[in-house]
Amino acid sequence: MKKIGVLTGGGDCPGLNPAIKAVVNEAHQLEYSVLGVKKGWKGLIENKIEKNYIQCLTPNDVRTLDRLGGTILGTSRTNPFKSESTEKKLIRNIKRLGLDAIVAIGGEDTLGVAARLYKKYNFPIVGIPKTIDRDLSETDYTLGFDSAVKKIMEEIECIRTTAESHERIFVVETMGRHAGHLALVGGLVGGADMILIPEHDFNIEKVNSLLKRDKRTGKRYSIVVVSEGAKPKNAHEVLLDKDVDEFGHVRLGGVGDYLAKEIEKGTGLETRCVVLSHLQRGGAPSEKDRAMGLYFGAAAVEAIYYQKYGRMVSVRDSKIALVDLEDAVKKLQLVDVERDYDTNNYNVKKRPRIGRYVYL
Repeated sequence: MKKIGVLTGGGDCPGLNPAIKAVVNEAHQLEYSVLGVKKGWKGLIENKIEKNYIQCLTPNDVRTLDRLGGTILGTSRTNPFKSESTEKKLIRNIKRLGLDAIVAIGGEDTLGVAARLYKKYNFPIVGIPKTIDRDLSETDYTLGFDSAVKKIMEEIECIRTTAESHERIFVVETMGRHAGHLALVGGLVGGADMILIPEHDFNIEKVNSLLKRDKRTGKRYSIVVVSEGAKPKNAHEVLLDKDVDEFGHVRLGGVGDYLAKEIEKGTGLETRCVVLSHLQRGGAPSEKDRAMGLYFGAAAVEAIYYQKYGRMVSVRDSKIALVDLEDAVKKLQLVDVERDYDTNNYNVKKRPRIGRYVYL
């Protein structure tokens, strides 16, 4: 019986467990066995029995998995290509486990490793797109996005009651390092008065001017949604610290607090900040993420069965498709500012006409 390894890497999110369940069930139908690799690529570097990095998965093990958030396999931000020694461990342990193929579920970093593994060693591998930022190219959807948007909407609804009671401005900081999809759609469905995204640097004087205008027109409160990667003109992103992970990423965060202070100073209006942070990743998957996880997982095993390696499962024009892994991680899919963003009012272009693309 051939063996398929499945792993989840990077940040956790709702939708991962449904994908794992589908991989196991589809593999069982095709008479493959499945080994769950714990803690992402780290599990294939360490592979120590006493640390329980490898787990055999059967349909009975995953029967109720699709209703759970996070990932039962755990995750990490591990780059096996960071050094020659870790790369050798990766290849040695893949051979030692007797894996015939791998399903890697993750974002640009996890799938970047998968693409490199396929290109350099021609190892049979298929990727599944996962990122609440929805910034992977070559796919119209990534696991976790819908659940995260709903969480943002719910949190804005909670904030709205206290904002109105105290007649305050509230700044809501979301995730979104380079792409503002999460803030833009979350702000749209949450009814935000202003949305600031990484793709368009904001002018703090203009932000304050718009908020004062809203106050003059009778608004008792305002909600400002800002991506963690958004920044003022002629400035850098706000960092939590200067440390970088194994893929060279710094930790962003703090733009919400910065913005709240600048707004209160510039408008004289009481302003508070709420950082949603990991709340956006938490909870059970939405119905869309449950369904997409199941579709993606089954399609990934089908791709292995037909030896369509070096591909990523994707959604294109509402259809499940296979795209080249290397193309999928070559560049990020950013917000089309000209098409979808109102740069005059710092918000979504909200009045689509018949035949015009609707931002969702």
